[in-house]
Amino acid sequence: MSEDKIVEVIEKASKSVVNINTLRVFYDFFYQVVPVEGIGSGFIFDERGYILTNYHVVEGAGKIVVTLADGRVFEARLIGAYRGLDIAVLKIDAENLAVANLGDSDKLRVGQRVFAIGNPFGLAGGPTVTSGVISALRRTIHSERGIFRDLVQTDAAINPGNSGGPLINIDGEVIAINTAIIPFAQGIGFAIPINAAKEVAREIIMYGSYMKPWLGIAGVTVNRQIAEHYGLPVERGALVVRVTPGSPADKAGIERGDIILEFDGKRINSMEDLQRILAEKRHGCECDVVILRGLRRLRLTVMLESEP
Repeated sequence: MSEDKIVEVIEKASKSVVNINTLRVFYDFFYQVVPVEGIGSGFIFDERGYILTNYHVVEGAGKIVVTLADGRVFEARLIGAYRGLDIAVLKIDAENLAVANLGDSDKLRVGQRVFAIGNPFGLAGGPTVTSGVISALRRTIHSERGIFRDLVQTDAAINPGNSGGPLINIDGEVIAINTAIIPFAQGIGFAIPINAAKEVAREIIMYGSYMKPWLGIAGVTVNRQIAEHYGLPVERGALVVRVTPGSPADKAGIERGDIILEFDGKRINSMEDLQRILAEKRHGCECDVVILRGLRRLRLTVMLESEP
């Protein structure tokens, strides 16, 4: 693709990007009100005025003001959020909106060229664009905000102010949402796959919240080394090391030491396989589970519940 064509694609995608200004109220040592402003980015993903951004951009905000690429300014409402994926959905009452074209993050490949769009320092003059490639997929990172899984890693610069903005491919499709959850990282940026974000956003718009299905176990992936060390009869699966009392797993009869081999008819080779299948399910779903307990194969039924 020619440079002129790439510039056109970025210009078109930038029209859906918004600047987000927030106002939070804190109290100092003397209980005096101290207003604190924050900045971030987002993008319009629905012609009805729905905007996707990071939860940490709007967390605790008493007032949210959105500035569109054409200069129009609106006060936004927080429709709902899911802290576990750092996703929030805002709504503005506006017409003639430029809507982002959403892509398919399941088709991403390492080395693919991408562009991060946002407003990293709240500067005038429109969004900022940084370029890079996809460095890795399905990254799990630990931050002060918790554990985030299945993230897209890129070397495109992502700073706190362009957190919540889109990561696009060379076709101008949004394939992930930039998130600056690891401050001061050098040459490493992370983004939330758009397919996961779409699922969360759809539930938030419909129900006002996202109810993540919960199983209630902690486990490790069974491989050859673990199987040899513990004398396990199989070299694949998810070994249950802890079951939360009262959880769906506990109610179904899953015990510490069980090895999950199948879940809802799908083969389980690792904990990642199990987590991926759970992410596709809804609360209230009944799922068959095949486990190995000692040398016995058992089939149990688990009723998934909302994460507490």
